[in-house]
Amino acid sequence: MKRTRELPAASGHIVIGVDTHKHLHVAAAIDTIAGSLGTVTVPNDSGGFAHLVGWATRLGQVVAFGVEGTGFYGQPLARFLRERGARVVEVNRPDRAARRRKGKSDAVDAENAARAVLAGFADAEPKDADGSAECIRLLKVAYDGAVRQRTQAMNAIKSLLVVTDERLRTSCAGLNGVALVEQLSRLRPGGAADPDRAARYALRSLARRWKALDTEADDLADQIAALAQTAAPQLLQLYGIGPDSAAVILAAVGGNAARIHSEAALAKLAGVCPDPGRLRQDRWSSPPQPRRQSRPQRRHPPGRPHPHPSPSPLPRLRPATNHRRQDQTRNHPMLEALPSTAAEVRDLMTAGGRLVAGRGIGGLGRCGRISILTSGYGSLRDGRRG
Repeated sequence: MKRTRELPAASGHIVIGVDTHKHLHVAAAIDTIAGSLGTVTVPNDSGGFAHLVGWATRLGQVVAFGVEGTGFYGQPLARFLRERGARVVEVNRPDRAARRRKGKSDAVDAENAARAVLAGFADAEPKDADGSAECIRLLKVAYDGAVRQRTQAMNAIKSLLVVTDERLRTSCAGLNGVALVEQLSRLRPGGAADPDRAARYALRSLARRWKALDTEADDLADQIAALAQTAAPQLLQLYGIGPDSAAVILAAVGGNAARIHSEAALAKLAGVCPDPGRLRQDRWSSPPQPRRQSRPQRRHPPGRPHPHPSPSPLPRLRPATNHRRQDQTRNHPMLEALPSTAAEVRDLMTAGGRLVAGRGIGGLGRCGRISILTSGYGSLRDGRRG
């Protein structure tokens, strides 16, 4: 008799996972016992968010919403859900091994997000995007862009000054950034018909751009400093913390600082926590040993055998294949064919006809070999090594 598998009854408690995109969001519902219940696709607007909430409540009691990208594409959805009292959990990108094993699609990513919340792998609360921390983050984006473009404008000015005419380079020599910009912004090129006038026109344009960006950056810096002073005045009282550093810290923590439950969690968020593997290695490693002092070496008089000869610096290395041992004089076939005495050299020199014909000792070849032999043994006769 064939047994039929009975599906478990639904518990009524579900978890919603959402894979967020620029225009559409894909959501998947998972029951805590029965498993997957279905998916839905909604647009990225308030109407789509309301449809998603209604679809989820019809399936059961929603325990949590696991949303990917709560700081980018999923930020409007996370704000909408928090305003209605729903629990929102930030879900990171799924594991690469799991993606290769299960495939890649929007529905699969949404289901993986829901399962990550259900299993407890994802439990982080997203940053609050409604308070002064979010205002500081937005202004900081504009401020960093203005400062970056201002630096690029100054670099372009200094690069163009190198190729301008000598009179302009001489008049701008020794000026700092602000004075240089003030002088270049008052240039009157009178058109751009020739390279000199075109260079003056470009320099005036870059100088005016630098001044506009400098004014914009100063205005944004004042706004950021005022918001930081209102949000966390005690932070600015710490040594080494200015408005810019306070803005970076507040933007990273967010408006709901209670989501960071300990100092260790803040260190982990800031990337300054110690590596546990490094700590474990240092804990089990042996204590440092004192450095041994080298003994002074005595100078041995030359010409006498040393009573204690030093061993070979590399005793583990094997000798070369052509290393000369005591029981042999030459172990290479070509060395055996070469003459070894002065008499053999004279015979070789007088027997030039046989060598030219290619039938010399050991078949050494033609005139190229003769020059090698004569030069080598000539140097040996003079007492030098060839």
